Amino acid sequence: MRQLISRIRAAISQLIYKRILLAVTILFCVGVGVAMANMSSLSSTLIESQALQNATLYAQAVKEARTLYSSDVVYPLNTANTINFTHDYNPTKVTIPVPASFLIELGKNITQKNPEVSLRLYSNYPFPWRREEGGVRDDFERQAIKYLTQNPTQKFFRREDFRGKPAFRYAEADILTSSCVNCHNTHRDSPKTDWQVGDVRGILEITQPLESITQNTQSELKNLFLLLVGLSVLGVTGLSLAISRLRQNAKQLEQRVWERTAQLQETNVELVKEQEKSDRLLLNILPESIAAKLKDGQSSIADGFAEVTILFADIVGFTVLSSQISPEELLKFLNEIFSAFDSLTEKYGLEKIKTIGDAYMVVGGLPNPSTNHAESIAEMALDMQEELAKFNAKHHAGINIRIGINTGPAIAGVIGTKKFIYDLWGDAVNTASRMESHGISGAIQVTQSTYDLLQNKYLFEDRGIIHIKGKGDMNTYLLAGRLVSAVSV
Repeated sequence: MRQLISRIRAAISQLIYKRILLAVTILFCVGVGVAMANMSSLSSTLIESQALQNATLYAQAVKEARTLYSSDVVYPLNTANTINFTHDYNPTKVTIPVPASFLIELGKNITQKNPEVSLRLYSNYPFPWRREEGGVRDDFERQAIKYLTQNPTQKFFRREDFRGKPAFRYAEADILTSSCVNCHNTHRDSPKTDWQVGDVRGILEITQPLESITQNTQSELKNLFLLLVGLSVLGVTGLSLAISRLRQNAKQLEQRVWERTAQLQETNVELVKEQEKSDRLLLNILPESIAAKLKDGQSSIADGFAEVTILFADIVGFTVLSSQISPEELLKFLNEIFSAFDSLTEKYGLEKIKTIGDAYMVVGGLPNPSTNHAESIAEMALDMQEELAKFNAKHHAGINIRIGINTGPAIAGVIGTKKFIYDLWGDAVNTASRMESHGISGAIQVTQSTYDLLQNKYLFEDRGIIHIKGKGDMNTYLLAGRLVSAVSV
């Protein structure tokens, strides 16, 4: 049975182990899938972020170049009235472009040197000769100029195909400054003459390809993804090894538990056996109810009983016999006699109190009170005579027994903490003892109180009044036998 249970547990453990590994593998695959999805989203975000940063730097550099050109070139020369500045710039003529034209020409040069990058300035109000190249060309530019006119401090950008390739288009407002208002409002070819400081006169747009940024970003993310996958594989492997180790430890622990449990079971069996021995020994010394009280922890046990019947018996002639046989044989004979008396005690539900040498003491009516304690004691006394007659016939002995019985109140309890006994006290006990010591060999002497309870059920002989030591004159009776059909014990 134990081996079957062990096999079942091992099978369950193996199944759980496989399930755990399967769950870990599934979680790993799900984690890889989630990571790939997040990598894709992260890639798009990083590409857009990098492109936006590049475009912002481009725009900042162009604006700084225009500002520097305007402050350090155009303004000093224009103040001296020595150089002709024009919007209609032509490199073949001896002219210098105004800042806006400079910016347009700069954008052309950048675009020519790097065709994949487009930098241009456009407006809803280009000069007549720049209408074709300086006006709005597509939907992005229309949306950009509309949005930035309303939100001049914001940025406008998005990803879209440009010239057949993925690109990032970035636009920001070119805001009119105070130094340029007068020129724009007074120029004879100006398409608008009511400009004010802060108006959006145009849009600076920078378009850059995403191919190189995408490749670099995806390459870095791929390396990161591979690193994460490697770490995950190592983690899963480590977890599997840890689970395997834990499983081995669990098996070893389970085996130890089985062994320890078996040892404990064996120990418990031994303890139960020892407990049963102790209980049997205790019950040989004490009544069952009194033993139960002691085991419950009660240290002081004493009970009073209104009426009990006590019997004392003493073997007459045993002293002479003890001088004729060996101690071993003497003990054997005495044990045989008292064992027969013990059987009678159990038969009639009486309580053996003690033996003192060749004397035997038994009581009826305690520790569990009864109404027929006198009859039970009388029956036992008559049977004790019969048992002794059987012993004499068996061993060709001539010993006899003297029995005394009394009925009355008594106190019963446990005395001492070592070699304790369940004993009786009271005048009724002393009187019963006197009935035995002042009795006749081979006879059963009873007091008046016992006679009163048994006179209608047993045969008695009136012994008359005798003097009892410590009690004075007492009328006693000798129990001679049973009345036919009168006793039902």
